[in-house]
Amino acid sequence: MTPELSTSLALVTPELIIVAGAIVLLMIGVFSSGRPGALVTTLAVLVMAVAGLWLAFFTGEGRAFGNSFVVDPFARFMKLLTLGGSAVALVMSIGYSRAHRFDTFEYPVLVMLSTVGMLLMASANDMIALYLSFELQSLALYIVAAINRDSLRSSEAGLKYFVLGALGTGMMLYGISLVYGYTGSVDFEVIASVISGQGRQIGVLFGIVFILSGLVFKISAAPFHMWTPDVYEGAPTPVTAFFAVAPKVATMALILRMVMETFQPAASDWQQIIVFVSIASMALGSFAAIGQRNIKRLMAYSSIGHMGFALVGLAANSEAGVRGVLIYMMIYVAMTLGVFAFILSMRRNDENVEEIGDLAGLSQTNPVMATIMTLMLFSLAGIPWLAGFWAKWYVFLAAIDAGLYALSIIGVLTSVVAAFYYLRIIKIMWFDEPAGGFQPMSAELRVILGLSGAFVTFYVLFGAPIGAMAQAAAKTFF
Repeated sequence: MTPELSTSLALVTPELIIVAGAIVLLMIGVFSSGRPGALVTTLAVLVMAVAGLWLAFFTGEGRAFGNSFVVDPFARFMKLLTLGGSAVALVMSIGYSRAHRFDTFEYPVLVMLSTVGMLLMASANDMIALYLSFELQSLALYIVAAINRDSLRSSEAGLKYFVLGALGTGMMLYGISLVYGYTGSVDFEVIASVISGQGRQIGVLFGIVFILSGLVFKISAAPFHMWTPDVYEGAPTPVTAFFAVAPKVATMALILRMVMETFQPAASDWQQIIVFVSIASMALGSFAAIGQRNIKRLMAYSSIGHMGFALVGLAANSEAGVRGVLIYMMIYVAMTLGVFAFILSMRRNDENVEEIGDLAGLSQTNPVMATIMTLMLFSLAGIPWLAGFWAKWYVFLAAIDAGLYALSIIGVLTSVVAAFYYLRIIKIMWFDEPAGGFQPMSAELRVILGLSGAFVTFYVLFGAPIGAMAQAAAKTFF
């Protein structure tokens, strides 16, 4: 084995651990008698934990496979966040699988393979690695969306996601071909130097537009959000929780690397795109959610809005802006997982309920559950001094420092509008007549909801170390 290959394999060890684990778990599932879904899911979480520990403590920094794969502080930060989101989403699926006879061992294996694609996305350093990693996570996600074959809603969600996802991928590929044609390279650093040397070229600008269009599709930012409400509502709730966190973190990592490294010489051009997408997402996520009655559809529009808020920091094109985006994504993951743990616990008569009206009078039937959910909703709305407030504080502060006053004002105003539908849910829980209590929560959901509630409530006490890690990751590009 050559030194270069051994170095490359050492850098990609976390991904190899998950791939090897997925293959072994697939064999366990195939050859086990009975319904091994819960066992395979538990082992999948353990494999991801091992990969995360290896990434955090044993994986060095460097470049691999001919400069197409890079491990740096930024990649490590986003990979750990992605692994955490995927693992928690898998834990949330254990009780749901048993209750809904959705005990399929293929689901955790597909989640693992999709997670490998997401980890590769965070480390992609050329256009070929970008496309291969992007498709690896996407193909698994298409299947996962329709994993419940007995549900018409799930099948419809998978088909819609596949058709619109193929459109987004096609747009991205067209942009990649334009950038390659005008620069003569697929390497991110070479592309950046060519753009810097040749100046503004209309072909490259079109390429940037199409590439960013394909990428923002995955984070469900407007105007490429069309799939989000239907897929969130139709997919099984643990799948929706997975969609809401891990793919968004990985794609945001790829967007950050593209604009801060590859397209940095054309910053004045891509900033306009990011500002437009950010404003459109914040506005749509705030106003379209007001009339929703299904809590999963409401969370879909909420996620659209939150991706718009995160992009405010990216539009600043500064180290503080990147730091703000990283902090925002971490807090967003914690809040979203907590809310979906709550949604999964909304069970009555052995069936999950999803209507917001079903939460009526929850404070009287389960005051602890209502209190934690209230804190989560206040945090999503950005009420001081919860974690969600600090997430918005950092991105808006970076935008103001960059002179983006109009964007910051629009962000604050849309945040006020979004607070209305969060407060409406709180009002229903605390002041409406009880609609009936929910069944007892499973142990894993109770732990996830409790930890998430503690995170958003006491973030101000331990936010400094998180900020320091985000700062170190942001310095990668500066």
